[in-house]
Amino acid sequence: MEVRLNKKTIWSFIGGAAICLTACLSIGSDDAEELKERKSLVASTTMSPEVPSAVSFCGKLVDITRYNMRESFDRELSSFTYFHSTTMLLIKRANRYFPVIEPILRANGVPDDFKYLAVIESNLDPRVRSAARAVGMWQFLEGTAREYGLVVTPTVDERCDVAKATEAACRYLKDAYEKYGDWATVAASYNGGMGRLSGELRRQKEDSAFDLWLVEETTRYVYRIMAIKEVFEHPTRYGFVLRARDLYKPIACDSVPISKDIPDLAAFAQTKGVTYADLKRFNPWLRDRKLVTGGRTYTICVPRPSEMFYERPNTWVHDPAWVVGD
Repeated sequence: MEVRLNKKTIWSFIGGAAICLTACLSIGSDDAEELKERKSLVASTTMSPEVPSAVSFCGKLVDITRYNMRESFDRELSSFTYFHSTTMLLIKRANRYFPVIEPILRANGVPDDFKYLAVIESNLDPRVRSAARAVGMWQFLEGTAREYGLVVTPTVDERCDVAKATEAACRYLKDAYEKYGDWATVAASYNGGMGRLSGELRRQKEDSAFDLWLVEETTRYVYRIMAIKEVFEHPTRYGFVLRARDLYKPIACDSVPISKDIPDLAAFAQTKGVTYADLKRFNPWLRDRKLVTGGRTYTICVPRPSEMFYERPNTWVHDPAWVVGD
């Protein structure tokens, strides 16, 4: 049964602690020290999250009652449930980036659930770089990025452009779906590579990534996507309680088309009334102190000064399921 929390009921859902505490207090001990010890025990109790018997992924209900699937999902769900600071940060960032990602997935015919792949790949950080030199929210290697239409030069790296990288990811995902015809296997291939997945499916004589013996990272990958989706869709069920003002608001920008080289981006930023730092934050694809267009036209986002401060509570809530109360 789905329960929507309000201010009066919120504490009854924090790890079941309120229920446990009531049970302890009803015992009725005259020993104050014993009662204090019981209260301390309840406060430190860590409960295992409830694992569903099936989860939905890309419009398909996935039965996870088989021992290895249940245990794999439980591992990832427990990790996200109790890695509090990171999971909460992901929900806050999603309020800013999901409005960019979702329409692109929809326009390309890619299931909405693949936005959670971006969450797993990068923690929704458009500038992140892995040890393997994968870059951006969708973690493209340089060669793959170019193959799927992204520009990578000494002054430009479109892997860090959220919208353009999402378009490129859609092209990859659709190519993979043509090969496998199964979105879960497509997701696994994003981590393991289509060549490796195809080889293992052939050698192990299986047709689903769920039935393969793979390296640990790839084995965990799809379960991580499904588990973070579960937390995002039911945050209060797993102890995450946010208000609208806690979420990171989208910040409106003015779009400035650029078709000529900019020799000094700091000077350019000054002419637009923003700092060089803000210019880089809102255009993480700018990888140098200058921009060499190479005959292309780029669009630079210039944040509006009135939008850059939390002078009033955020009122933009992309998904009402993320928040409780005001």
